[in-house]
Amino acid sequence: MGFPTSLKLKPPVRGCTASTATRSLCLPMRMRCRCSLNTGDPSPPPQPLMTVSITGATGFIGRRLVQKLLSDDHKVCVLTRSASKAASIFPASTYRGVTIAEEGDWEACVKGSSAVVNLAGMPISTRWSPEVKREIKQSRINVTSKVVNYINDADSRPSVFVSATAIGYYGTSEIHSFDESSPSGNDYLAEVCREWEARARQVNQEDVRLVLIRTGVVLGKDGGALAKMIPLFMMFAGGPLGTGQQWFSWIHLDDMVNLIYESLKNPGYRGVINGTAPNPVRLSELCERLGQVVGRPSWLPVPEFALKAVLGEGASVVLEGQKVLPVRAKELGFSYRYPRVEDALKAIARDL
Repeated sequence: MGFPTSLKLKPPVRGCTASTATRSLCLPMRMRCRCSLNTGDPSPPPQPLMTVSITGATGFIGRRLVQKLLSDDHKVCVLTRSASKAASIFPASTYRGVTIAEEGDWEACVKGSSAVVNLAGMPISTRWSPEVKREIKQSRINVTSKVVNYINDADSRPSVFVSATAIGYYGTSEIHSFDESSPSGNDYLAEVCREWEARARQVNQEDVRLVLIRTGVVLGKDGGALAKMIPLFMMFAGGPLGTGQQWFSWIHLDDMVNLIYESLKNPGYRGVINGTAPNPVRLSELCERLGQVVGRPSWLPVPEFALKAVLGEGASVVLEGQKVLPVRAKELGFSYRYPRVEDALKAIARDL
């Protein structure tokens, strides 16, 4: 399980249009002032408004992060390879705070931003041929390198760079637990994560606060692992994969987005932070809980040999896991909306 609901959002109302990619970028920082009606109470400090450039913005996590930022009047530059796809996800009539930038405009967007979030990477839940393994690694390393170079070359650099990596960094184990201080593993996904993070660390950290979020399995109805599992359960064909004893280190989509958002805003967030909930579970428990909330049995396990026949070496993503604990997030006082998997699943099931 190495790689890497519903928010109440007000519609975006302000910002740049998709057709003015580079010249309409807004100033990196503005100030929102709130006045207290009670003149005897000190007013809260003004909150800075950000312009945030995001790779992977059209993905599962990225879409929700864009909505979250716009709901608080921040501006977003979507760094994409396909402007048409991005425009279909973020239509200008609804997402007026979004600028869509194809690769030729990435540099201008990054240099005009107060923050950058890197979420790009090819999905790994597929059959791993040598070519696919190469693309899994290069899709992460190349984009990260490009963004880091743009940040470092800027005269006025963004103040923070949040780069998502994955809990695959730690390797797998059924008996050991891992936190941010644990060493890296020795399998393919650990190697990918090490190189991925190494590129992110090349950002100029004298001027730019770097946050590396090692993301667990993100749960939500519209993407990730759960979007593939729910239809099987609804057809009475759900159950654990392999033995079911592998650890499943998960996080609800809302909590993942809030963790990234807090990393952007809070200067205390720095270095490696595990993007997982505080209560990981065995996969068999996840499947049992999921069956309960959707009113279906969890009775049909998928045998290991069948997964390996379909996914080859890529089956290791679902057949092996790791127990990853978010020690740093808890130290920072991050508040989880869904600390337990049963509550996360119930919230997701309400929107089905």
